[in-house]
Amino acid sequence: MDFNKLKEMGLEYAEKGRNAAMDLAERGKTQAKIVNEQTKLAKAQRQLGALVYSLAKGNEENQPLVDKYIEMIDAIEKDLADLRASLDTPAAEAAAEPEAPAAAESATIEFPIEPEQKAEKKTCPQCGAPVSEDALFCNKCGAQL
Repeated sequence: MDFNKLKEMGLEYAEKGRNAAMDLAERGKTQAKIVNEQTKLAKAQRQLGALVYSLAKGNEENQPLVDKYIEMIDAIEKDLADLRASLDTPAAEAAAEPEAPAAAESATIEFPIEPEQKAEKKTCPQCGAPVSEDALFCNKCGAQL
């Protein structure tokens, strides 16, 4: 009888270990998605700043294009908030270390600033204006790239 009880306990612990491993794997995937969304957010914010600067420098206005960037940034921030909230679920808390979510939320990504002359290699398919390689919209006509 003792052997059967030990076997049963062993199977129970193996199942708990498997579930914990699955939770940790899912948590790792979510954290990778968070890093990806943070990268997209930083890129969009940098592009919005460059757009506003170039418009101000040329005494121009293109509010619809600025609004597109703001909407895109809002969508990315919402996705980030959803991903972070999914890390705070009770199933994830049971399997994870308590420090892991705080580290993911406080992570910052810094990008080197590249000269615009280097980055401008492609053109807008709509109007033919030069655009930077990582641009999401044309600075001249507002077409989505």
